[in-house]
Amino acid sequence: MNPTSEELAMVILARMGLMPRKKGATEKMHRVLLEFYERAKASYRMKQPHLAVMTVEEMGYYAGITRQTMYDYLHRWTALKVITKTTYIADSKVVVGYKLNGNTLEQTFERSTTVLQEHIELTKRYISELQRLVKNEKIADAQQRNHEAEEPEESDQKVSINA
Repeated sequence: MNPTSEELAMVILARMGLMPRKKGATEKMHRVLLEFYERAKASYRMKQPHLAVMTVEEMGYYAGITRQTMYDYLHRWTALKVITKTTYIADSKVVVGYKLNGNTLEQTFERSTTVLQEHIELTKRYISELQRLVKNEKIADAQQRNHEAEEPEESDQKVSINA
């Protein structure tokens, strides 16, 4: 199983949930990841951090989609901490872009893994709390039904005493 870098990049993005959800939307999203990696290597090699940054327009170009569509996908990439937002100054202009959240792909995905693990742990706590709430609600409902069932008997007794 000797995949190419493009095939493996597609598999990784698909497993992370970063590929487009609509079938046939774009098969080029993996190129964004590969370009981020190439830029990070060049930036590290030349010791110029701004070389690692890509604008949303550039990301859209590599993915073969419009800038606006890339913004739709960007949220998932940043939520998983695969990329981070950054700014730099070029030609006396402030440029806003994104870069890998690590010097290498491994470092980037280690950070993403940490985010995912924290998310899963928080979800586990939510599930435990939900289970506790459901249990307490059932107990409260049962107590309410028992209380309501006891009240009519008491009122029936009062009526018979008065009669």
